[in-house]
Amino acid sequence: MRHLRIAVLNAAHQDKNTTRNFRRELDASLSEFDATDGTVPDGFDYDGAVVTGSRSSVYWDEEWIQSVKAWVDEAIDRDIPFLGICWGHQLLADVLGGTVDDMGVYEVGYSEIEHTGESRLFEGIDETFTAFTSHSDAVTELPPGSESLAKNEYSNHGFRKDRVFGVQFHPEYDTKTARDLVHRKDLSDDRLESILAEITDENYQRSCEAKLVFENFLEYVREVTVGDETAEAASHDAPAEASGSD
Repeated sequence: MRHLRIAVLNAAHQDKNTTRNFRRELDASLSEFDATDGTVPDGFDYDGAVVTGSRSSVYWDEEWIQSVKAWVDEAIDRDIPFLGICWGHQLLADVLGGTVDDMGVYEVGYSEIEHTGESRLFEGIDETFTAFTSHSDAVTELPPGSESLAKNEYSNHGFRKDRVFGVQFHPEYDTKTARDLVHRKDLSDDRLESILAEITDENYQRSCEAKLVFENFLEYVREVTVGDETAEAASHDAPAEASGSD
């Protein structure tokens, strides 16, 4: 079985942790694009696509963000499956007609999240699970026709519309990434020390269950890819209709 071809739109402003994390978690043939300099794929010959987190906001009027939105919009129209993480989750919701707003608070650290138990993206994950979070924007209105998959007291943490999935939390984070991120944030000394104290090997191991979203997404991509290829082959094999006139 061939390796899946996955486009990774990296919006993390050249954070090396992001590249390392997604290469570790995605068992596929990855083509990575630095979205923040306006680089997007020049075509759509991919089995699926992933959009990463970012320190930007999806509603900022920046040229690179508009370029990403335009490519994502066309790729969705071509039925390419998507998985968005944090900022990517918000961007996918925005492209599909949802709303993203500043929450007025900042959720950061290991959080408890609940999923509905009805989505294959969360297969094998307890309905209440732990994951690392870092965001002050949130999807406040889901795209029309989508379904909520996960949430906590802060915001929606997962949705699906057709072949598009988004999760607000960071299943890809390891402890190094979490510590590096927290040190970059403008936090009070007390809150900084409190969050750093939570970034332990024990909490990381608890959060590893959430990494199943990557495996589940890739399995979904394999299924739809096989289905699409089978349908295409059948259409080529179908006999042409006879033509003529009375």
